[in-house]
Amino acid sequence: MSLGKNIQYLRKQKKMTQEQLAEAMAVSRQTISRWETDEIIPELNKLVALSELFACKLDSLVREDMGACDEIYSEVTVKTVKAFRMARYVMLTPNPEDDVNGYMDNWARRSGLLELQPDAMRIGWDFPFVPPEMHTRFGIHGYVAAYILPEGFATSCPGVEFADQKEADYAVITIYDPFAAVDRIRKGYKRVLEFLQANGFCEKPKEGVLSCFEYVYEKEGMTCMDVYLHVDSVSKTDSFTNFS
Repeated sequence: MSLGKNIQYLRKQKKMTQEQLAEAMAVSRQTISRWETDEIIPELNKLVALSELFACKLDSLVREDMGACDEIYSEVTVKTVKAFRMARYVMLTPNPEDDVNGYMDNWARRSGLLELQPDAMRIGWDFPFVPPEMHTRFGIHGYVAAYILPEGFATSCPGVEFADQKEADYAVITIYDPFAAVDRIRKGYKRVLEFLQANGFCEKPKEGVLSCFEYVYEKEGMTCMDVYLHVDSVSKTDSFTNFS
């Protein structure tokens, strides 16, 4: 663990130069450089100011290795997801994610979607409207799976709900090998929320827009998960029309 490396890591996460951080901390750029190389340790009031600026706990700043997860998580970026149409279905079961993904895969084959577009993208998100008693007594959870439909796709195959998603901005993080540890996905969401707080974004519920969703795919032999959280439109670092 290195306090200096943590300061450097958080500064880069916030996309600040040493000069910008120096101005925010009312010190010289040389002082920031000496902090980041562990040549000197910031005074307590500066440590508190750093934790407030980077929206992190003081204990984490001082004690943790905050850059240790770089091989697990990408940087968080804000992207514009273009409007799309989807076919979706929800299941409430003890293992809803696997169950509903299997259901939607079967529907995609029967409907002809996978024949038309073999790489059609399937996304998913937690379904929060599960009665507490079902959850606590019977271990029932809810999950929604949806296939993104190509423009002009039509089918009479029943068993799904069709819905339209409006264009919207999302904070996005990629989690590598997300199922390798039980808390890896949860920590990914936490990193996105910390990014939003540190950079002045906020979650913004909006009619016709998913508040969050996940996209799981294989890349170079590794399972990856992109997590999307809808945010207020403040700034954009990228724009795209699909989920590749």
